[in-house]
Amino acid sequence: MNPELRRLGAELTSVIDDVAAAFGGPADRTLDGELDCDPINPGNLLCWQYGVRLEAPAAPEDSLASLVPALHRDGWESHDRSTPREHITRFSRDGADFTIHVTRAGHAVAIVGSTRPLPAQP
Repeated sequence: MNPELRRLGAELTSVIDDVAAAFGGPADRTLDGELDCDPINPGNLLCWQYGVRLEAPAAPEDSLASLVPALHRDGWESHDRSTPREHITRFSRDGADFTIHVTRAGHAVAIVGSTRPLPAQP
């Protein structure tokens, strides 16, 4: 694996794990690994994708609201993409991004992110 992709993947994993911990409760990993990011030329660009899911954490809307300022201080930009069914906030920094989904009914939380694409060959 490309060493830069490994480094970016470790950084993304750490941020998402920290965010998940702020919601409390155990997080189940849903994604963890390389993803082919170039549908036109398969195998040309790779990114690292990582995601977790938390079932019914206490007060997830409050946790999300308290996370935003801290992530902004760390250089993450946020974009609200909420719908009537979910609170959705997308964070991006240096080509990496992750999205926090909080369902309005049931209060499940999903966090999914990916690094910027890198050439498949180091």
